[in-house]
Amino acid sequence: MQTHITTTPFGRRPMTLDQMASQAVAKTIPEGASVQKWKIFYSIREVRDLLGASDRSLAILNALLSFHPDSELSEEGGLIVWPSNEQLIARANGMSPATLRRHLAVLVDCGLIIRRDSPNGKRFARKGRGGQVEQAYGFDLSPIVARAEEFEQLAEAVQAEKKALKLAKERLTLLRRDIVKMIDAGIEEGVPGNWGQVSQIYQEIMSRLPRTAPRQLLDDICADLHDLWEEVREILEIFTKTKNPSANESHSERHIQNSKPEPKSESEDGSRIKEEASGTATENDNLRSLPKRELPLGIVLDACPDMRDLAQGGGIRHWRDFLAAAEVARHMLGVSLSAWQEACEALGEQQAAITLAAILQRADQINSPGGYLRNLTERARDGQFSTWPMIMALLRAKLDAEKSAVADRQTPPDDEKSGEGRYQVSDALLNSLKKPRE
Repeated sequence: MQTHITTTPFGRRPMTLDQMASQAVAKTIPEGASVQKWKIFYSIREVRDLLGASDRSLAILNALLSFHPDSELSEEGGLIVWPSNEQLIARANGMSPATLRRHLAVLVDCGLIIRRDSPNGKRFARKGRGGQVEQAYGFDLSPIVARAEEFEQLAEAVQAEKKALKLAKERLTLLRRDIVKMIDAGIEEGVPGNWGQVSQIYQEIMSRLPRTAPRQLLDDICADLHDLWEEVREILEIFTKTKNPSANESHSERHIQNSKPEPKSESEDGSRIKEEASGTATENDNLRSLPKRELPLGIVLDACPDMRDLAQGGGIRHWRDFLAAAEVARHMLGVSLSAWQEACEALGEQQAAITLAAILQRADQINSPGGYLRNLTERARDGQFSTWPMIMALLRAKLDAEKSAVADRQTPPDDEKSGEGRYQVSDALLNSLKKPRE
């Protein structure tokens, strides 16, 4: 006689649609399917938060799996276990009966097990003459077999997310360390730059980081920190290349130095921009060694601070603000529209604006800004001009002026060094000192 397979729980426990859905999933087990029970248990443990299970619930599931005699779960070996509450409590390290019942209900709600209750609610198995199980009442483990592939895929996704979160935290730590130490190095070495503003930007980015942050937020913060890291690194690299210009030359050529170099004239730095238009061989060689990336906006503003005065609101935060200020500078310098358009065609609008900013910074040394811009435009068409040397020359001049000002403040006047000039002695007093004493 065929026995009815129950689908509803015993006693006062209600039947829910989720339980019906779990029973429907349990019927979708492919024929001959089997899974390693402990392997799939490890996958379930990885995704317990996604399933809504707790560590205590998994302790109960672990105990239930231990009552299955085989290492594999399959329909042929039977998927119902019928331990008593006392046996489950013993294998769950003395869990209280109320806690046991609560977490068994959690496993049912998560769709990991199905209750197969007997008419009186007891758990047991009825065996035939040969000892085989004909009917069992207890907990059905078939949803685990039916959803094994789902659990494995979820476990892989969780592990990948954990790895990505770990990498994001490592990247955040490295970026924070690099930026802080590079800012300190720039301040200590006296590198030209608005380090106060850079530090403020860094603090604003880090203020968005909570104590516990999801990976998506960490990725966004890391992206902003990476942009700031690139800007600070470029500032330091450019300063290093400016301080050591011989580092850009080819190491295969012999570098001849004069053992007694002549002192640099005071007008040399002031005429660097004018010398660019002459197109000397040395500068043409230096063009090949210049970096191919764009000049950072912060470097350009440090070299050409006069552009800030032309910006609306007195601040330049983006390249569009810089281009708007360049249009004002064009009218101030008297550069014709045709000369400006030719420069934009040859150099690009951004590079032409940088060139105009450099001309504005040295406007007192350039007689004809429009003609000078046309000359540079012609050189740009021949591949003999770059904005890098102009900006580097302005930065060097600014740095030398700052060093000279510091030296002047620290060096006492000549009359103080010699001790003379502090007091004036009259001729009468000198004559009286020369008379012999009686």
